[in-house]
Amino acid sequence: MGILDLISLSIRMFKNRPLRTFLTVLGVSVGIGTVLFLVSLGYGLQRTILSRITTADSLLSLDVSPGAGNLITLADKDVEEISRIKEVKEVSLALQLTGQLTANNLTGDGLVQAVDPSFFRLSGLKVGQGQMFVSDDKYEAVISSAGAQLFNLEPEQVIGKNVSLILFVTKMSEEGFEEVEMVKRDKDYKIVGVIEDENTNYVFIPRQTISDLGISQYDELKVKVSANEHIGGVRDEIINKGFLVSSLSDTIDQANKIFRIIQIILSLFGLIALIVSAIGMFNTMTITLLERINEIGIMRAIGVTGRDIRLLFLMESAIMGFLGGVGGIIVGYLVSEIANVGINVLARIFGGQALDLFYNPPWFIAVIIIFSTLIGFITGIYPSNKAGKLNPLTALRYK
Repeated sequence: MGILDLISLSIRMFKNRPLRTFLTVLGVSVGIGTVLFLVSLGYGLQRTILSRITTADSLLSLDVSPGAGNLITLADKDVEEISRIKEVKEVSLALQLTGQLTANNLTGDGLVQAVDPSFFRLSGLKVGQGQMFVSDDKYEAVISSAGAQLFNLEPEQVIGKNVSLILFVTKMSEEGFEEVEMVKRDKDYKIVGVIEDENTNYVFIPRQTISDLGISQYDELKVKVSANEHIGGVRDEIINKGFLVSSLSDTIDQANKIFRIIQIILSLFGLIALIVSAIGMFNTMTITLLERINEIGIMRAIGVTGRDIRLLFLMESAIMGFLGGVGGIIVGYLVSEIANVGINVLARIFGGQALDLFYNPPWFIAVIIIFSTLIGFITGIYPSNKAGKLNPLTALRYK
């Protein structure tokens, strides 16, 4: 019997027993759809979170800090040495000061981070409102959303407002003791952007606008490496100079490991529904075998071999598995879209931002189709073997 004949006979099952076949395929679709829904949620969360903390430049950047205590400092000479490392492409400087922030007739304490404009790009920081400052000598500022709330303003309302700063600068006295000096900036800073962070009050300002303070020791460097394969070597070279080094790629690796565990756990929950669906398919094929024993006898009597009977049953179960996979993708996609719309509606009601929480990699869709077809094939092995081994005379006498 040719392959086309087997396919034609297999499709006939859907015409002869449409309701039972439909319910079986629907059961498989629900199982596959559950797996797809849960795994796509895991991938969606991973993509959403990582896209918010990474950029192409930030993945090639190292965070360099002097570490705890005052034994090792990051001074201008250290910046020059690090900049001369062959694989280092760019270095961005950052100072961190405490201060008083005043805007909208309200004053509060907060962190003041004086940075180079490139610091945002190398850090992967993104604004929720407005824009980052791009000039190192303009009196512009980027504030956190917590800082905006400090002034009793919404993020969109704080854009364009002026903020005045009083900085607390630590300096060494002639006797060698640390002294804190309050320095009020003569000019106000215009807020041009807001970073979504409701936990900490802070403001970014261009580093050059406080160059008159004579601060030559830095709290952090962002070091961009020319290529990913050089990150390890540059890291080791900077560590040998006595500095602490970390990178966003380390965080990404750890996050990916955690998300893999989450995806496995979610897949296991979906697998339970899939196993129940597979049992239903097995039951359907077994009942089909019992109902078609007489038909199998007639087929054997006219010359159809036991091997062809086996292939027929395997083909039928594989087609059901394939259709269940296609249906599962449709079910999983529709449920994901409905859930995503519902979550985004709630987010907007409570003042949050709309997100796309579900993501299906194309390769995963292909795996789902292959896997569901394989499940169907496996559930058909036992009924097909039983059907292929039936004695033609016994089958013809069966009622």
